[in-house]
Amino acid sequence: MSKVLVVGSYNVGLTVLGPRIPVVGETVLGSHFDMGPGGKGSNQAIAIARLGGDVAFLAKVGDDIFGRAAMELFDREGIDTSYVSVDGSAHTGAGIIFVDEDGHNAIGVAPGANSLLTAEELVRRRHLFEQCDILLVQFEIPLPTVYQAVRMAKDAGATVIVNPAPAQRIDEECLPLIDVLTPNETETQILTGMEITDRRSAIEAGRRLLGWGVKSVILTLGKDGAVLLSDGSVEAFDSYEVQAVDTTGAGDAFNGGLAWALAAGRDMAEAIRLGSKVAALSVTQVGVVPGLPTMEQVRAHFGDA
Repeated sequence: MSKVLVVGSYNVGLTVLGPRIPVVGETVLGSHFDMGPGGKGSNQAIAIARLGGDVAFLAKVGDDIFGRAAMELFDREGIDTSYVSVDGSAHTGAGIIFVDEDGHNAIGVAPGANSLLTAEELVRRRHLFEQCDILLVQFEIPLPTVYQAVRMAKDAGATVIVNPAPAQRIDEECLPLIDVLTPNETETQILTGMEITDRRSAIEAGRRLLGWGVKSVILTLGKDGAVLLSDGSVEAFDSYEVQAVDTTGAGDAFNGGLAWALAAGRDMAEAIRLGSKVAALSVTQVGVVPGLPTMEQVRAHFGDA
């Protein structure tokens, strides 16, 4: 099993489930409240660890009750926390999440300590990049830090997976350094400036990303599955039908499963199928981390993994 380095965010998540997501000026009475760990980097690192992967997490939390809870969580999950630093000048990142009765969500994030993870700190930990085989990074930390992580991983010969969420335009010099880009429809639209109305337009936008130098693009399309674009080929993958309760973190579950499978030596098609299974199981419970499955749970539900 190859080593995966996740560079990213930790946020405490505060979730309200209700009949619908509030519009501006509206108060909606919810039916359930959940508070738990979140943040795209943390979710993806935990997903990999739950599946049995060898994962290290490079991140920053605040010196507060939420930061201390995060460190305890990482220890329980078996994640190497040697590179999770505590900063007393900022609060731990926090996300406010609304989920409607169909499982759809709207999320607001206050980055806090996540915004203080700098490119210079990554340089001081160069040896960690030299030890990893796969880098997985997202956009809840400053983009200069993301770019530094990508450059250092490529210099070390690692495979670079970028989950461009929340979506921001990527520096054109960074695009050719990305081995695998995993945007959803909204993120693809923001990255390319192209309107996405259906699978065909999503594929055309994905081809634009390939033309800009990205090696492979995996378009994640929710219930419509995923599409892999690489070397002029297009391959579609079906999703797995489940009863969705809370779709928050499904993309993180997919990316964690994908990274785990690639680290385990599986080919890209197998990795996408495994990521899709992990994502499917993740939406059957309220809260992201409670829904992230172990490998035993994946095998029990699908008969294989």
